[in-house]
Amino acid sequence: MEQQNITQVHNVTPQQLKESILLDVRAELQVIAQNFQPKKQAEYLTRKEVAKILKVSLVTLSDWNKKRVLKPYRLGNLIRYKTSEIEESLIAINKK
Repeated sequence: MEQQNITQVHNVTPQQLKESILLDVRAELQVIAQNFQPKKQAEYLTRKEVAKILKVSLVTLSDWNKKRVLKPYRLGNLIRYKTSEIEESLIAINKK
């Protein structure tokens, strides 16, 4: 035999129950929406852009890649750098 669970609510109409549930759900969604911060997309820069920002030559940039001062990302024949990692690398260089 299959057992059925029945929940009874007294002194509340179905419309009042529905409105009460909707109010609570909306309140929770507002709290979530206020605290929600979308994830930022990583921004990638070219070698020339990074060299210009750091005010170094492309040769120096290549040297820093070999010494693992900067972390390049390869997309086929293209080399790109994450903006956030460039800032972190500058902080690391200055600490040395």
